[in-house]
Amino acid sequence: MRHMMIVLLEFYPSWLALPREQRRMHAAALKAAIEKYSGQVSVRFFDAEALPGKDYTDFVVCETEDLKAYHYLWEEIRDSEPYTKGYMKIKDVIMGLENAFQAYEREALDMPE
Repeated sequence: MRHMMIVLLEFYPSWLALPREQRRMHAAALKAAIEKYSGQVSVRFFDAEALPGKDYTDFVVCETEDLKAYHYLWEEIRDSEPYTKGYMKIKDVIMGLENAFQAYEREALDMPE
């Protein structure tokens, strides 16, 4: 079953105070962690601070059938400098299952598609 998570992030002014070159260096390290799991977890980043949004500046859409890989990816991100130095925080995670009711009907109720 395919899982989708929308991870709401907040990047703090301390992140913006870093020189852009340093932010790019940190972003490259985050990208390397994401690429490590790219076979199991699809990740897309969105900037939201210039748009209506409450309590978050960015969000990430993750899709996977492997929750362990998703969890390991976020453990690596939480071990990264942008997270450990307080430049960013995970504010909330919205999670859903794609077509879960259809899988329930098919698998648990033995209903045809």
